[in-house]
Amino acid sequence: MLRLALYQPDIPQNTGTMLRLAACLGVAVEIIEPAGFDVSDRHLRRSGLDYLDHVAITRHRSYAAFDAWRREAGIRLVLATTAGSVPYTAHAFRDGDCLMVGRESAGVPDLVHADAEARVTIPMRPGMRSLNVAVAAGMILGEGVRQLGSL
Repeated sequence: MLRLALYQPDIPQNTGTMLRLAACLGVAVEIIEPAGFDVSDRHLRRSGLDYLDHVAITRHRSYAAFDAWRREAGIRLVLATTAGSVPYTAHAFRDGDCLMVGRESAGVPDLVHADAEARVTIPMRPGMRSLNVAVAAGMILGEGVRQLGSL
C-alpha cells in the first residue's frame, strides 16, 4: 500500500480533498503536525465528509516523530517538490512508499528535502510555479497506483 504524508497542512479543504482521494485509492494518510487548523476527527469529518471511515489516518506530533516512525518501519520517503529533478512518471514506485506533499503556504524545510530518498516533480510549462497540493497528490498517487496495480 502507498501512503500519503501531509506536512503541516494549512488549508482544510485541500486536506479533505486528499483524504477523499486516499479513501478512493486505498492509500493510508499520515498527518504531520502542527497543522494550520484543528485536525481532530470532528474537524476532519467536516472536510472529509463520509470518506473518513474508509481511510487509515495517523497523526504525528512533529516531523521528527514522523521521520523516526517511518525509518523504523523501513518506509521510503518520496517528496513531491517543484525542486525535484525526476518527473513523477519516471519514478519507480515501490509498495509501501510514502509520498509527502508540503504545506500549501511554504512547502517543506530543507531538512525534509535532505531526508527524502526520492524527490519527484510534475513537469509544467515554463513560468508556471506549482499546482494545487491536492491536484499534485492526485496525479502522483494515481501514477503510483497504476505502476503497482494496487486497485
